[in-house]
Amino acid sequence: METDTVSDQLFNTILTVVNRHGLQAGADHEVHVLESHGTLEAAKSYITSQSLEKLGLDPREFAVYAVRSSAKQDEAQDWPHGDGVLVFGRAPTGSEIRIAIATTPNRESLTTGPGGELLLPDSARHLHYILLTTVDYNVDRGGCSLTTEIVGVYVHRREAWAAARKALDGDKLAECDYSDEPKFAGEWPFGEDVAVHAISETGQNYYVAVQTPLWAHTERKHKVRKGLALA
Repeated sequence: METDTVSDQLFNTILTVVNRHGLQAGADHEVHVLESHGTLEAAKSYITSQSLEKLGLDPREFAVYAVRSSAKQDEAQDWPHGDGVLVFGRAPTGSEIRIAIATTPNRESLTTGPGGELLLPDSARHLHYILLTTVDYNVDRGGCSLTTEIVGVYVHRREAWAAARKALDGDKLAECDYSDEPKFAGEWPFGEDVAVHAISETGQNYYVAVQTPLWAHTERKHKVRKGLALA
């Protein structure tokens, strides 16, 4: 009989949307967390069997759609869609989706059920994720040279926002602004999910945001579909 366990790591499913629709040059990048699991096998199963359905997307809507599943695709030359990417889709407009797995420490000791699902405490419906996005305008003035990583996973929103404020080392920053500072009351320009915006001494921009899974936001799901320009 299988029992509940506590994994050292969480396996988080990440969706990257590369939106080229309607842009004369470059592309907009959006990163969303879809779900988390306590085992790698459960995360892979979710990606291949449930992730698109939860987003209201159908593989048949894409001009190109590929799933990294066969053993031969472990070789880089057989899989041209990026290291770590398990699902790739290109819409007729040229916009793309990439679905991958990012591991993070299980700092809150979340329990894993027998099917690899996470059993959240306190009747929580979903987790809260701290995402750190780094944009280096010295490399690309269009803002397309960026990386996003998960730097924290929490059950409760309050703990996630408190941790987000401490995610950056202030000693290495030339400028650091917080969304709850009085000077930004009603005028925070970086989005409601962003808790911190900072600039390093060498010019890199950092955005620390708190997200919940994309499936929990009908409006954001529609935005993804609109960005792909799917019918």
